[in-house]
Amino acid sequence: MVRVVVESPALIDSSGWLEYFADSPRASLFAPAILKIETVLVPTVVLFEVFKRLRNQVSNAVADDAANFMQQGHVYGLDARLALTAATHKLAFADSIIYATAQQHNATLWTQDAHFKDLPGVKYFAKN
Repeated sequence: MVRVVVESPALIDSSGWLEYFADSPRASLFAPAILKIETVLVPTVVLFEVFKRLRNQVSNAVADDAANFMQQGHVYGLDARLALTAATHKLAFADSIIYATAQQHNATLWTQDAHFKDLPGVKYFAKN
């Protein structure tokens, strides 16, 4: 088991939430941050991605439960300032918003997505 220290606040990207809700072997990488839900930032684009994937691949009930839990964190929507900041990053649309949200709130982005791995403020877990 990997021991991970949680910085505060944290922003978990969609893949981390999906690992956690699937109770996959990688869930333990993200659990230390997720279980401190009061310090977690949740961009609405992450809420959307997780809810949609769970609804389509698991069930409406699981998606609803996950969305309710995620909303116990600090949910942030896209506003003009964040949109313009996100546009300066060389990432895809959703990833730019996720990263800009983390940066705007001095949060650590927890991810297993390789396109984030070399960016400042990112806690990256490589897939084996």
